[in-house]
Amino acid sequence: MRRLLLALLCLLAGAAPAAPVGKAYLTLIIDDLGQNPARDARTLALPGPVTLAIMPDTPHATDFARQAHRAGKTVILHMPMDPATGPYAWHPGTPLPELERRLDAALAKVPFASGLNNHMGSRMTAEPQAMAWLMAALQRHHLFFVDSRTSAATVAAAKAQAQGLASLSRDVFLDDVRTPEAIAGQLQLAIELARKQGSAVLIGHPYPQTLEVLERELPRLKAQGIEWIEIHQMIAERSNRAMPGHGKHGTYR
Repeated sequence: MRRLLLALLCLLAGAAPAAPVGKAYLTLIIDDLGQNPARDARTLALPGPVTLAIMPDTPHATDFARQAHRAGKTVILHMPMDPATGPYAWHPGTPLPELERRLDAALAKVPFASGLNNHMGSRMTAEPQAMAWLMAALQRHHLFFVDSRTSAATVAAAKAQAQGLASLSRDVFLDDVRTPEAIAGQLQLAIELARKQGSAVLIGHPYPQTLEVLERELPRLKAQGIEWIEIHQMIAERSNRAMPGHGKHGTYR
């Protein structure tokens, strides 16, 4: 909570602390948790500040959120959005009171959530009214937002930025191709991007191949000049500015 307050103070000040020259920061989020206790436990055992994104409509969501919180990990709600389905999913055209009910129910299923990112959502995150409402709701809940950027048409990060909500956008997906070689290549891409623009936000999933690569490569980041930081620190570092791949002059397209 203290780190989130610091991040919010940075946002209100309009600038984040400048990164030391040559610094390269990386933040890692693992999505789709709460489905499989063995995979969840293996993810929880990863070294360092992994952010754990837990789906509300999974059989172990609440138990795993509590377990992760006890272990000192940051928990976020992995909120289903169209084309995702299920009792919590947001869909275009759904009345705002029903969207609110589903959000509140999902947050109840994932205790200790510090923020929210979208699960799927290629259609829903392109809905300006719903995304503006969501960012206002997250402000009321004192939560941050991570735009998973599942679509080039997303307006979610732009709406968060417009309201001054503490937020981030994903730079690299780790495991669209589920081979160790491809995953290692995406991790290297994130490292190179962090060196180029000062930071990179990386999202992966608890696939066996992904966890194998992360278990091997994460302990090597420091030797490569990469500082792996907690997500609240990344929020403060970026101070709601869009990276070059997401907008111009810090403003989201």
